[in-house]
Amino acid sequence: MVQKTSNAFIAASWIALGTGVVGYLVGLARAEMLLNEKGYYFTVLMFGLFAVVSLQKSVRDRLEGYPVTDIYYGICWFGTILSIVLLTVGLVNATILPSEKGYYAFAFLLGIFGAIAVQKNTRDSLNQNS
Repeated sequence: MVQKTSNAFIAASWIALGTGVVGYLVGLARAEMLLNEKGYYFTVLMFGLFAVVSLQKSVRDRLEGYPVTDIYYGICWFGTILSIVLLTVGLVNATILPSEKGYYAFAFLLGIFGAIAVQKNTRDSLNQNS
């Protein structure tokens, strides 16, 4: 039996994605960093979002029996882990307050969680309509 995703979970997923990404970007816009530092953190966010959406899709494809090459599956995992490592290394070495470091870390994690959940919900709704 396939159960429809609840509207509450769909809304919570979009709120998590929006809050994480917008919060992270607002923090970057207001930060007293050089433009190249802001660019680094922005790129890490975009890379992380892309990586987790690709990972969620490839995991789901494999579970549903669609072919996914081992190399692509591995790259998805590598990209996801690498984005988290890059953010961590950047924050450890950043000359910002510890509270700001925590802010960016939690906004990033909320954003990538939201991206995974939104991708899952989108995939679920496509499967129910076909």
